[in-house]
Amino acid sequence: MKILLTGGRGMVGMNVLQHARAARHEWHAPTRQELDLMDAGAVLAAIERIQPDVIVHAAGKVGGIEANRADPWGFMVENVTIGLNVVTSARKVGVRKLVNLASSCIYPANHAGHLTEDMLLSGALEPTNEAYAVAKIAVLKLCAYAREASSGLAYKSIIPCNIFGPYDNFHLIRAHLLPAIIRKVHEARESAGQSVEIWGDGSARREFMYAGDLADAIIEACERYDEMPSLMNVGTGVDYSILEYYEAARRVLGWEGEFTFDLSRPTGMKRKVVDVSLQTSWGWSPQVSLDEGIARTYQSFLEGKIR
Repeated sequence: MKILLTGGRGMVGMNVLQHARAARHEWHAPTRQELDLMDAGAVLAAIERIQPDVIVHAAGKVGGIEANRADPWGFMVENVTIGLNVVTSARKVGVRKLVNLASSCIYPANHAGHLTEDMLLSGALEPTNEAYAVAKIAVLKLCAYAREASSGLAYKSIIPCNIFGPYDNFHLIRAHLLPAIIRKVHEARESAGQSVEIWGDGSARREFMYAGDLADAIIEACERYDEMPSLMNVGTGVDYSILEYYEAARRVLGWEGEFTFDLSRPTGMKRKVVDVSLQTSWGWSPQVSLDEGIARTYQSFLEGKIR
């Protein structure tokens, strides 16, 4: 197939393009310099020129808690605009298949159990990344409305859990939780540090999946598009406490220090883990364990495969 991939230089995009199964298809993944997704005319012209069989929309402005809190305007405007441009242009050109990547932050905050697809818009969002979540919901709903309004279009969205892996952002402030943990433990080990600070009490629970597994799911979605549900969680269905992620990084990196807790820092929602029943019924599941994923990600960090 001929596949147009937005965000091809981001973590998810790079893992897709370097996946072993990617060689089966013809990929078009323009850089930001080659295609400005904020420019509606440029997006339309690119899709008209490429005439893709499938569009995978993986581009977006992303970041951790502090980045989201510092720039809600930017997270909202950029993610809504690029999503609007990609989906509306695809519809104008008549591209039938589009895989949109949403995020598990679109679900209501403070739900104690697994998050199911039918919980969308059923409660208040987590305030620390509300702008990003609202933008992702808007694009997801736009895909749904495109299916309803246009005969023959079948735009679908997958909702990944938190992702980590090669080409991640390892900045201590802007990064998501797990790459930031890897960076902090690495620096403590290299400097012979005796302790690493954890924001909060470490009890909040999160789900993380290795980026190579998400890449595999995306390629699977392109290849078995018609069988895939129109809205589907993609994840492990298993969560760990923040403290357990720190302990896993300590174990994998071979550091022997201790952890301290800064109870004045925000930790976000108490628990976030997706239900993977639809994914399982579809016939796909992730293959990389947490420790193996951390080991591969750390090696990529040492090799400079970072953002």
